[in-house]
Amino acid sequence: MVEQVFSMTLGDERTVEKVVQDENLHYLHMVFNKDEGLPEHYSNSTVYMTVLRGKLSIQLDDQEIHEYDAGNVLKIPFKTKMNVRNLHQEILELIVIKAPAPKNK
Repeated sequence: MVEQVFSMTLGDERTVEKVVQDENLHYLHMVFNKDEGLPEHYSNSTVYMTVLRGKLSIQLDDQEIHEYDAGNVLKIPFKTKMNVRNLHQEILELIVIKAPAPKNK
């Protein structure tokens, strides 16, 4: 078999899973219920964030919170302060791609 196959968890429970982590990129799958999200942090690579369902509430650096519906793709620069939350009743599901893959120090 030439291809590699990776699986993601399907469901509505809180999920933060590393689907692919190699030298090229990191591919993550996330599911958040209302009032869930990630701890505030700085991006360790360029981040491409796809909203699959729900509404993303995100604060970047010192901006106000911006909201993005399903179907939107965000490109977030390296070393950007990020606060990722689901402030809505509907489940939020994201695909996050970090490219190039972050370097471990």
